Amino acid sequence: MTSASTFPSADGLWTGLRLAPGAAPGTTPDADTEAAIAVAEGTVRWVGARSALPAEFAGLPPHDGGGALVTPGLVDCHTHLVYGGQRANEFAMRLAGASYEEVAKAGGGIVSSVRATREADEDALFAQAAPRLEQLLADGVCAIEIKSGYGLALEHERKQLRVARRLGEAYGVTVRTTFLGAHALPPEYAGRSGDYIDLVCNEMLPALAAEGLVDAVDVFCERIAFTLAETEQVFQAAKALGLPVKLHAEQLSDMGGAALAARYGALSCDHIEHLSAQGIEAMRQSGTVAVLLPGAYYTLRDTHLPPIEALRTAGVPMAVSTDHNPGTSPALSLLLMMNMACTLFRLTVPEALAGVTLHAARALGLQKTHGAIAEGMPANFVLWNVRDAAELAYWFGQRPVRTVVRQGRIAVGAAQ
Repeated sequence: MTSASTFPSADGLWTGLRLAPGAAPGTTPDADTEAAIAVAEGTVRWVGARSALPAEFAGLPPHDGGGALVTPGLVDCHTHLVYGGQRANEFAMRLAGASYEEVAKAGGGIVSSVRATREADEDALFAQAAPRLEQLLADGVCAIEIKSGYGLALEHERKQLRVARRLGEAYGVTVRTTFLGAHALPPEYAGRSGDYIDLVCNEMLPALAAEGLVDAVDVFCERIAFTLAETEQVFQAAKALGLPVKLHAEQLSDMGGAALAARYGALSCDHIEHLSAQGIEAMRQSGTVAVLLPGAYYTLRDTHLPPIEALRTAGVPMAVSTDHNPGTSPALSLLLMMNMACTLFRLTVPEALAGVTLHAARALGLQKTHGAIAEGMPANFVLWNVRDAAELAYWFGQRPVRTVVRQGRIAVGAAQ
């Protein structure tokens, strides 16, 4: 592993670039016009057509992009990256006909990952998560959310969140941590979900927030997880601590979770295959992002499509993420998720690209620092060896990354 501190600075004038549509809001160059990006002290100072470059930036050290297409750094806004073990056996069970709920009732599902996570110490969890993160970073990811939720006890939730912070520091990538203590009912609380939610709200969340380990709070609101009332209890605890909320909403059934989350100004509602018209309207009014997770849809062989056209018509921003987790989306490529979002959900290429940049950043509350190439924002952008932005969603199994600039440093590849 290369330490982030050893990555070379990206400061200088980046030329020989072609801006992907929507990459730099407020600029007009199309993909056939040579563009330039001026970076100083790790921050974008100017972006636009090379022919319009202000003279003050002309003398910066040169970086030749070689005609590459440039996009903002990708944002993976929903992952469960830190966990122990794996669950390939459950994949085989589902292929043999078992449903998601049947796997869970047989002692599999989230609880099996809880056992493996509790048995692993921080160093072991870091060692397991690091190669996964490296795979995502090699795809151009510059910011990522990492949830807890496989500890389901204070010491083990703490362990997951501490590893998430360590990963961000080690790899020089923006990590947003989300406390998902209300992910499943731990075995020791069987039949006592109310007691467990009290523990989450009154002990676990306050302690972890006080330690600076929590950026947002999430709940799995579903028949096999937590009720609407229990979800609201967690949201109230988060609100009291000044923390934003997110929600695993309407994945297997319409629980009304999206409307509840919207009332609390949720950053995002994720999965949303069974999202109702009322939920869409509530999200529209609150500005909540709809996070599409085609990897889970694909792995579970779901057939109930999220209401894409209704979301599109309502103007609800749609993000796309890997949902990397050991049970239902062992995905390690955000580019592949773009392809799946287009193929399975019928997103357009511009929608998919905005879904892994602009809207994904918004789903994490990072829209001021990620998701676009703009003056005053940290330098997070990717140079791609493709002619057209459609190729980013078209290919699968290919990594066309040329160079990744992450947090103002050249993290992958090298300028020519």
